[in-house]
Amino acid sequence: MSDYSALFTGKSETAQAPSTHLTPARYRILLVDDEPGILKALQRVFRRENYEIVTAGNGQEALQIFQDQEIHLVISDFMMPGMNGAQLLREIKSRAPDTLRIMLTGHANTDAVMGAVNEGAVYKFIIKPWNDDDLRVTVALALEQFDLIQRNRVLKA
Repeated sequence: MSDYSALFTGKSETAQAPSTHLTPARYRILLVDDEPGILKALQRVFRRENYEIVTAGNGQEALQIFQDQEIHLVISDFMMPGMNGAQLLREIKSRAPDTLRIMLTGHANTDAVMGAVNEGAVYKFIIKPWNDDDLRVTVALALEQFDLIQRNRVLKA
């Protein structure tokens, strides 16, 4: 059984202790959306997982949180007033390239979103309304990739 089951349960099912120097005890996920109802729905999706959830109502607030806390994964809406999700995720990539970035979009025009994906600013984009189980799996896979990046960095050092 994979150590990644601990993402959902908080418990490791393997006999070996996980290597805590590479993997955080709890992943911190930043959710960004200007609609409070969407933020609550996203929090509900991850309520039972072993994640620390932080929320922001706009891009500037998200950048402030990002500056003050270690964030492992960001899920941002695309359409927000002021700074849109693509701009936010590009800025986060420039500050911390290893932080994984997922974009939510409810708009049929995906050209700008695909542009951000092609630039490498977005790990994956998800169309609203999302499927809760698909979102959970996407986040777990993204965090697995985060771990692999960290382990690779240690091995190269």
